[in-house]
Amino acid sequence: MVTVTVPATSANVGAGFDSLGLALSMHNVFTFEESDRIHITSLDDTHVPGGANNLVYRSARAVYDQLGVPLKGLNITQRNDIPMARGLGSSSACIVAGLLGANALLGKPLTQRQMLTLATAIEGHPDNVAPAMLGGFVTSVYDEGLVYTVKKNIDPDLAFAAFVPDFRLLTSKARAALPQMVSHKDAVYNLSRAALATAAFCDGDYGLLGVATKDALHQRYRLPLIDGGEEMFELAQDLGAQAVYISGAGPTIIAVVHKDDQEFFEQAREALPQTEKLRHFTVYRLLADNIGATVEA
Repeated sequence: MVTVTVPATSANVGAGFDSLGLALSMHNVFTFEESDRIHITSLDDTHVPGGANNLVYRSARAVYDQLGVPLKGLNITQRNDIPMARGLGSSSACIVAGLLGANALLGKPLTQRQMLTLATAIEGHPDNVAPAMLGGFVTSVYDEGLVYTVKKNIDPDLAFAAFVPDFRLLTSKARAALPQMVSHKDAVYNLSRAALATAAFCDGDYGLLGVATKDALHQRYRLPLIDGGEEMFELAQDLGAQAVYISGAGPTIIAVVHKDDQEFFEQAREALPQTEKLRHFTVYRLLADNIGATVEA
């Protein structure tokens, strides 16, 4: 049996649309065994597809197909701590788990880069799958079928407040809200801030994140899809967050704070139920995961 543990991820990090992402200390755990049939079980109350259309199974099968190895079936179990369709990389966790699990069952013939390229081909962009696999803060580019990445470990003194609402927002709906064309001014605005965010993480100058996570390409169009989103930004900023941004396609909103800032979390937990538009949010205190996905056989 092979066990794969994959962290949650937060993509875009503000301005780095489809290219920046980081891994967080919330995990899904999967087990894999070869079988003569497909049998998929959820170990919690999360509903997961039980057949060949299950994303974990489809991703595992992609490895077998690439290597030309027949696959009759798999026994897969899933423990789903990462909430689905909340902008925390639940689908990427499934993809990465399927690839790593199948690769381990077959004796690890694929390299990490080959699996990352395959994961990106399945997902469509590397901003979630790269940090899910590698951990830390990752800058990624998908060019002519290959993925190029730079990973930087995140300072353990940082914490991430994940404000997770009780409703889902499908990535397809969030992407449909985006304009087909953007101005040169907005493109430069984001390009400069994405570069600054990367430099800030690489240099450890996290005081720059308040500016570096500002965005003109997607957040203004997605915030109206998040009930209470603007108010959530305001609360996090009022409580002293270093930076606030929409995690991935949303609806989760991430605030970057110092690890020892317990007052931020205490005040947030007190304010959420007392504010009508924010009652449906729950705040989670997360740290960075600098290890990424792990495999035990």
